[in-house]
Amino acid sequence: MKREIIDASQLELNEKVVSIKRVTKVVKGGKNMKFTALVVVGDGNGHVGVGLGKAKEIPEAIRKGKEDAAKKLVNVALDDNASIPHDFEGVFGGSHVILKRAPEGTGVIAGGPARNVLELAGIRNIRTKSLGSRNKQNVVLATLEGLRQLKSPEEVARLRGKAVEEIRA
Repeated sequence: MKREIIDASQLELNEKVVSIKRVTKVVKGGKNMKFTALVVVGDGNGHVGVGLGKAKEIPEAIRKGKEDAAKKLVNVALDDNASIPHDFEGVFGGSHVILKRAPEGTGVIAGGPARNVLELAGIRNIRTKSLGSRNKQNVVLATLEGLRQLKSPEEVARLRGKAVEEIRA
């Protein structure tokens, strides 16, 4: 699958820190402490990315995570009522996230890590269920993988060589 490159400098990106972990490495002279930050960025209009930053201080780890996420932005297909065009399941590692489209007024029904990704992508009506591993990093990446593989009705029609009306019927 060809990945579309999105220029992050032209987008107004918001960020959310999903998790910060303290990592310790035991060495001969004692313990080396570092921090790992999982950051989600998005413009609220169909672009979202996830990044991981590692550093000796928390602010530096968050900055690195934000930069990493901006490099990995993906385009998300949205329908008319700010939901997804069809149901899909995202899988990453041991985590499975089921994404179900929802009518206007439903809101974002999702757990913490998946909610961060969906809200920053600009999705306002969706139902999700997280299955398998509850590891925050894997849940976030499974959600992103599911969103990445969504196809708009126009894209499906083009791939099948049909009109959009035939696909929706």
